[in-house]
Amino acid sequence: SYMVLCAQMGMHFTACAPKKYFPDPVLVEKCQRIAERTGATITLTEDVMAGTKGADVICTDVWVSMGEPDSVWEERIRELSPYQVNSAVMKNAGNAIFMHCLPAFHDLETEIGMKISEKFGITEMEVTDEVFESAASVVFDEAENRMHTIKAVIASSLGYEL
Repeated sequence: SYMVLCAQMGMHFTACAPKKYFPDPVLVEKCQRIAERTGATITLTEDVMAGTKGADVICTDVWVSMGEPDSVWEERIRELSPYQVNSAVMKNAGNAIFMHCLPAFHDLETEIGMKISEKFGITEMEVTDEVFESAASVVFDEAENRMHTIKAVIASSLGYEL
């Protein structure tokens, strides 16, 4: 959805991940055609430092959904650990904000965090606590905005005027 939005708004978009997690090639092609009209750029890279250099926004998501089998957790942790958002990634970006749609596994302060740590031997996953709790993090503003958007969609679908 970020790629589509960036293409339509003439913004630069970079997806940085292992190739097997790149967006669907058909969607990428559609976005590239839109980008030709709007001046946007669409970049897919496996190189974390190239992909984050000079970025305005660094955004990540959970690597694994709750309820998925341990084998999926092990695979994703192994494949995605080099893509963890940490201080080196943020420094490479420069003056970027950090976004995450939540929930985020970034410390051991929750029951699920402790369970993940015990099971997989890690203390942080997609983002370090240092970044999550930093001044660059806008994760709770993002969550609040999403809440209001969801309320507006519900109100609209029920026929209420906003």
